[in-house]
Amino acid sequence: MRIAVDANGADLGPAEVAAGAAIAAARGITPVLFGPADEIGAVAEGVEVVDSPVSIAKAPEPVSAVRSTPDASIVRAARAVASGDCEALVAGGTTGAALAAALFNVKRATGIYRPALAVPLPVPNNPVTLVDVGANAECRPEHLVQFAHMGAALAQVVLGVERPRVALLSNGEEPTKGTPLLQETYALLAASAGLDFVGNVEGNHVVDGHADVVVSDGFTGNVTLKLIEGVSQMMVGAIRERATSSPRAKLGGLLMRPALRRFRDEIDPEGPGGAYLLGLRRLGVVPHGRFTRYGISQAILLAARGTSGDVVGQTHAALEAAGALRSAPAASVPSR
Repeated sequence: MRIAVDANGADLGPAEVAAGAAIAAARGITPVLFGPADEIGAVAEGVEVVDSPVSIAKAPEPVSAVRSTPDASIVRAARAVASGDCEALVAGGTTGAALAAALFNVKRATGIYRPALAVPLPVPNNPVTLVDVGANAECRPEHLVQFAHMGAALAQVVLGVERPRVALLSNGEEPTKGTPLLQETYALLAASAGLDFVGNVEGNHVVDGHADVVVSDGFTGNVTLKLIEGVSQMMVGAIRERATSSPRAKLGGLLMRPALRRFRDEIDPEGPGGAYLLGLRRLGVVPHGRFTRYGISQAILLAARGTSGDVVGQTHAALEAAGALRSAPAASVPSR
């Protein structure tokens, strides 16, 4: 399976992306790196490089940058997916450019209002998918309804949740809580066929097992995601500091090291590989720009797993069955 990877957006540079691609290649995936060949350097067997030195990762206006820079690495990677040369897109650290490049080249699936970013949160014992986490700062109720079905389909395919419970992120459990947008969305979700809607969920219940999928606009979802990640990283750091604060603590830390290492791995933001970009004709994955080679490899493997599981096709089928597509009947979406 060939996965197009933009090597220009990562904070640690194209060489780190290449190192992550090597890990994925050892698992039978063929990462195709779009980036500066001289910075990528020698690559492992199974990794391909398309020399694309032009980067728009830091462009202040991603849409205009994508339109005016057809030779940018992210644009060339998106075109490779659109043409069928690659089966999914991975683009780290450049959400705006990745979204614009995907929309202009890969295109939205039929009947989709807007693509959305959905991320399976690394929560021990209570995995939860949060959608949208940054693609759409402002939304309409019908957008959030589609996000709910996208997230539910993703939880079924990727996490194996047979019937995902879907909740709406709000400031209270009652249907009358929240903004007019949330109140209207609540009514639509409650009446939505094929969806196990369990009502509103407050911020303190996002990660405690109340729901398998939590729906939000992209602004609120992005703030929520970064807050959760920040608290997780702070906890790991605090535990490490306390475990080395005295000779007695160090002894206890040695005894607890295996359990603490497992806990660290469970809440590591790099573990899930990033966010799925849903609602397109092909699959996209957007990892954090700060990810190391491990996170990049997880993103590539996530894209491959989602493609093998036909996340795109199953998401579209769920939306069609629920009557949540923008127009009906909808043409079938290409799947791999």
